[in-house]
Amino acid sequence: MNSITDVIHTELDKNGIVVLPPMDVFSSIQLLKSAKINVNCTILDPWYNKGYGGVLPDEEYDLFIRSLLNSTSEISDIMYLWGFPEVIGPYVRYSPQGFKMSAWLTWYYKNCPSVIRGWRSSQNACLQFTKNGYALYPENFLEGEQKKKYLDGKMRFVPGPSSVIEEPLIIGFVGKKEKTGHPSQKPERVFDKLVLMSTKSDDIVFDPMCGSGTSGASAIKYGRKCILCDMNDEYIRIVEKRLGVERIKIN
Repeated sequence: MNSITDVIHTELDKNGIVVLPPMDVFSSIQLLKSAKINVNCTILDPWYNKGYGGVLPDEEYDLFIRSLLNSTSEISDIMYLWGFPEVIGPYVRYSPQGFKMSAWLTWYYKNCPSVIRGWRSSQNACLQFTKNGYALYPENFLEGEQKKKYLDGKMRFVPGPSSVIEEPLIIGFVGKKEKTGHPSQKPERVFDKLVLMSTKSDDIVFDPMCGSGTSGASAIKYGRKCILCDMNDEYIRIVEKRLGVERIKIN
């Protein structure tokens, strides 16, 4: 019988994508750790501890986020942590051992449906944690003459992408072709930038809270491999349908 390590590597080599069966985030991280699989980029999109979806006392949520970052740092070179600005702001000053908080990214959406129209309701934030010594890939954002100069070795420095990602929410007729039925689905164009910023071809993107699998769609689009998981079986079924791949079986 093949080990879980063999199964994951076989599926990555064959399809470029592995969908794990439903499990909580710490179980999926431990699974990869036990299988000695290191990933290049991990996207963490936990509930935001605000409004619907449950609210924990600040101390409990803080312990959860710190444990999440510490656990992920054992298997990943770079991590993204999503949340509302006021929720993840405290973690600007926190990095797992061997990592640094390298960027605060803002996803700004003009078509926010909130009647409040406040700054907090018109954006999400994403913190980028990078392992010491790990290189990012700003060259993936070059176009035209810039790319030619880069390939010819004539660029004095490579300009990085904007820290503000302006993409509308998937609501109404916006993003109609992408819609999967997931209640809080992010656009692929938001994840495209995270994937391109932190990986090169054939690198592995891991999303243990993948929802509808948008991170996987972006990874595959740009020739990256991906490992996806979510604790919700309904969401795993959405991912299977969206990406045309079945979850692996774990004995």
